[in-house]
Amino acid sequence: MTMQLTGVSDAPVGVATSPAVRVLLADGQSLVRAGFRVLLEAREHISVVGEAANGEEAVAAAHRLRPDVALIDATLPGLDSVQATHQISSQSPVAVILLIASQDDEHSLPALRAGATGLLLKDTQPAELVRAVETLARGDALLSPGLTRRLIAELASRPEPASPSPSLIAELTAREREVVALVGHGLGNDAIAERLVVTPATAKTHVSRAMVKLDAHTRAALVVFAYETGLVRPRTDTATPTNQPLAIA
Repeated sequence: MTMQLTGVSDAPVGVATSPAVRVLLADGQSLVRAGFRVLLEAREHISVVGEAANGEEAVAAAHRLRPDVALIDATLPGLDSVQATHQISSQSPVAVILLIASQDDEHSLPALRAGATGLLLKDTQPAELVRAVETLARGDALLSPGLTRRLIAELASRPEPASPSPSLIAELTAREREVVALVGHGLGNDAIAERLVVTPATAKTHVSRAMVKLDAHTRAALVVFAYETGLVRPRTDTATPTNQPLAIA
């Protein structure tokens, strides 16, 4: 059965239809952009509102069109993709997905620090790309398990916390500090809920409140905070495995 998204007469009385997810495509190759457009617009609730062939165009289009999600290739010509991500994220609440070639892509961690809320491999299955766009449009974050492990490994390699912030830690309740530490270990909300014997909704609430208090716009920022403030100690975390995606579920 096909979902009806247009036409008031087609919807039950009192039920509003969901607005389309607005997407900006930024890639140096027109054929690649065309392929993404066809794939995404096959879903009735996703609309590609603009395209950009280089970093400068991507920043200008994001500012002008205000899409929900910007899909940016890591090797975008012109303005570097990390710089473009920073400018887009700082100007508007656009969720940026960076498309990377491999788990070891040098753009990954700088892009997260610049404000990217999603990292996706270019060989991702089409259905996963659509799911990623939908996930970020809801205000969540998305990062693969492999990239979660890489982020944690880089932070864990530091001999000591980089910049302890007792005043920021004091803003958190004891439970929120515990939750941030678990995020630092790479646990998702379901795993946190199991560890603390609470519901996933309660775990998500604790994570969300901690993000607000710390002005952390992405879950990756919480991982960085956990290490840099000493809530997670490198000497005990290098052996902590994780198969959890760095995503708000």
